[in-house]
Amino acid sequence: MLEVVKSAALAGLEAFEVQIEVDVARGLPAFSIVGLPDTAVQESRERVKSAIKNSEFELGPRRVVVNLAPADIKKEGPSFDLPIAIGTLLAHGTFVQKPETKEYWLVGELSLTGEVKPVKGILSIAIGAAKRGVKSLLVALENASEAAAIKDIEIIPVGCLYEAVQFLSGQIDIQPQDSNQQKPKRIEGGPDFSEVKGQYQARRGLEIAAAGGHNMLMIGPPGSGKTMLAARLPTIMPELTIEEAIDVTKIYSVTGDKSQKEGLIWQRPFRAPHHTISFAGLVGGGQKLRPGEVTLSHNGVLFLDELPQFGPGILQALRQPLEARIITITRATGSQTYPASFMFIGAMNPCPCGYLGDEKRECGCPSGKIRTYRGRISGPLLDRIDMHVEVARLSKSDLVQTRSGETSEAIGVRVVKARDRQHSRFNNEPVLNSRLSPKQVKDHCRVTKEARDWLDTALDKILPTARGYDRLLKVARTIADLCGNVKIELADVAEAAQYRSFDRDVFY
Repeated sequence: MLEVVKSAALAGLEAFEVQIEVDVARGLPAFSIVGLPDTAVQESRERVKSAIKNSEFELGPRRVVVNLAPADIKKEGPSFDLPIAIGTLLAHGTFVQKPETKEYWLVGELSLTGEVKPVKGILSIAIGAAKRGVKSLLVALENASEAAAIKDIEIIPVGCLYEAVQFLSGQIDIQPQDSNQQKPKRIEGGPDFSEVKGQYQARRGLEIAAAGGHNMLMIGPPGSGKTMLAARLPTIMPELTIEEAIDVTKIYSVTGDKSQKEGLIWQRPFRAPHHTISFAGLVGGGQKLRPGEVTLSHNGVLFLDELPQFGPGILQALRQPLEARIITITRATGSQTYPASFMFIGAMNPCPCGYLGDEKRECGCPSGKIRTYRGRISGPLLDRIDMHVEVARLSKSDLVQTRSGETSEAIGVRVVKARDRQHSRFNNEPVLNSRLSPKQVKDHCRVTKEARDWLDTALDKILPTARGYDRLLKVARTIADLCGNVKIELADVAEAAQYRSFDRDVFY
């Protein structure tokens, strides 16, 4: 007897339909799985047989062949346990499925006791099912809340194989999981800019960066607060939209890095990998083409501390995602394109010892060693970083002050207003100043005559490349948006020029 049950598999971050074809025939008892299954899928045989037995179902001595179609795409993971078990029971004639449930997708891992366990990537599967017009998706209880974030599909949670059989045969009714797109309340006691002492220029730089989505490099001695400042950047960025939250949750669900089990992720990601990270760890890759840190930072912040300590190949690999907002990974086994739209924040010392220009400690680094240290950050990479901000050592008065600084909430209000001005400029499309094309820079980064005259003089000292000049205008446009200026004024371009340290001879 032949039965077909529908399920899903993942290719990168997207899901595709898999038909579980189960044929039960007379012959020597055997249980075979074909259709390019990996080791985890091959092991489903033992899990399925034990789960069926421990769920009080009986299987006769038959020859069972399971085909996972399409057969030319490799299937990975334990998510096919539940549909294989249901297909096997149907093919044995153990129960009769209700006609209206035949088009349902079934996804879940089985324990030896018959419990349905959660699987990775359930949000991607729910999105894929909804796109294909699937009415309902049968999932584990722990996956139900996450999958229910997609409103166009009915999510049926089941706790065990026996319960799934009863539902599919019409013996019991299970209420669909309520849709969950509620934003959680703001967590009290988290990182806040009010905890930062001094560093007014760096704080202002991060506000501008958040308002325009600009990449930023902080240069300062050890202990000046670069890491502390970067960690608080997500607190002044606008809240995630529902589309952004779904994108972020989908990535973390597929990789298995999702710490919470319910609903969507509403906090912007903040990723800070160590400089010993591998190439595949940062950009993605590996045997199974897993997303890397640039994708895990999507819609959030990627912070690289001690930037010159990262390998040159790793730093060069950042150029594609910084420019294209995606990362394409190609291996002999296949190719995948992952989203990588993040704000990049780097931090470095001004020299190997960290005390060049410090008022309290003398730098002992030879000039050649300093040039080598800074030369690890290539010109093409620097051109993709809009702002270079110097973070000085805290003064004694700043260290002993007890008065709290401006809160993240207050700064965030200004950031949101500036972003609203940018969106209204493009008919409410989510276009940020950092992503303006050369034509859009020409059309929307118009400067006053006084600002133009000042630029003509200042460019001799700033010495930017053509790309660097455009980025200076983009930062000036963001400063103007924070001030509510229609045109870019002299004060806006003058402040923007301060954030191009690597373009100035004096910095070297």
